[in-house]
Amino acid sequence: MPVPAIIFPSDPLNPRRPDPHFAWEARLLQELGGEHHLIDHDALLAGQAEEAVRRVPQGSGPLWYRGWMMPSASYAAFGAALAGRGGELLTSAAGYATAHELPGWYGVFDGATPPSVWIPSAGAAAPGPEELAEAVARLGGHGPAIVKDYVKSRKHEWHEACYVPELADLAAVGRVVARFVELQGEFLAGGVVLRRFEEFERAPDGDAAADVRPVEARVWWLDGEPVLVGPHPDAPHHEVDPDLTGVRSLVRTLGCRFVTTDLASRADGSGWRVVEVGDGQVSDLPRGIDASGLLSSLIAA
Repeated sequence: MPVPAIIFPSDPLNPRRPDPHFAWEARLLQELGGEHHLIDHDALLAGQAEEAVRRVPQGSGPLWYRGWMMPSASYAAFGAALAGRGGELLTSAAGYATAHELPGWYGVFDGATPPSVWIPSAGAAAPGPEELAEAVARLGGHGPAIVKDYVKSRKHEWHEACYVPELADLAAVGRVVARFVELQGEFLAGGVVLRRFEEFERAPDGDAAADVRPVEARVWWLDGEPVLVGPHPDAPHHEVDPDLTGVRSLVRTLGCRFVTTDLASRADGSGWRVVEVGDGQVSDLPRGIDASGLLSSLIAA
């Protein structure tokens, strides 16, 4: 049976080598006896899928991707272009969208993740007051929440474009949502999501005692089994030991081959919660982690 190769984005300044962000993964893969190919990520986002994959050899067989996020439509075009060269992404376009976008995975993880509602959008336009009021009502009508799209939040603009202290204040909801949509611009993915805010266990980040982040774990799953457990890339020095008891069955129910779950422990001690689910191909690794087990699992899959 053919051994899967891994595709990385190329360096925009030197298309014959991997993007610097992923170069260490490519080197480690080579040390493990694996093979990699390169694609032009910018060309892929520009709608030039065939041009983007022209350096992937004909008849390349089974393939994983490890690289930058892309919209689901771009991923589908990516897979079709590879298929035209005799390659097969082991994560299908449907599987990518399921794991990558919140509406795809939320139904499986409902109850294990903060309650959420979403408003689909055909472009970079903020929902109107009536749409927001209806969404707020579906989320319970009061209490704190966060704003994001189907894929990402703007947590670094926390008070400006992410956190809503009180959903009952519809004017404040509208301001935060409008600012979020403005900052996301053309990169708004799918639509606007409102998620119930939950207080998670936090730890000091660095030397500034006032600068704290939730202690999150990122778990990498392949065919329903955890192959790497580590800290979230935003806080790679935090030690984490998440309880995976309830999560394992949910990942298997989701049915996607290669996914990540970001987990955080509730501040009241009531257990671990799923903060996000992601496609494992476009989830970042924390610096300094030993990824040899992960990469070995991918090329053995």
